Amino acid sequence: MVLLSQAAATEIGRMKSKQQPNVLFRLAVKSGGCSGWFYDLSFDEAAKDGDRILDLHGIATVVDAQSLNYINGLTVDYSEDLMGGGFRFHNPQAIATCGCGNSFSISQ
Repeated sequence: MVLLSQAAATEIGRMKSKQQPNVLFRLAVKSGGCSGWFYDLSFDEAAKDGDRILDLHGIATVVDAQSLNYINGLTVDYSEDLMGGGFRFHNPQAIATCGCGNSFSISQ
């Protein structure tokens, strides 16, 4: 359903180590951005009703029920370049993305 590259898993693990113990990584899709939807990565202390917990490279990843509809087949990668590091998203459901790569649109 969702794939994390080894580079993304390593970066999330690094970021997670700076958080409270047992914090959960949250992957969400929210309305907004220049293409209609954007990916939101955060940490959360607990799952909420309706959340699904996925094990991605040993990282407990929480996804809300609505976001699941938009991320089937999503690959999350992490890379560094001259502008710094950042997460990169490849979503086979996206019909368009913006220049930043974090915002996308899908056909409904």
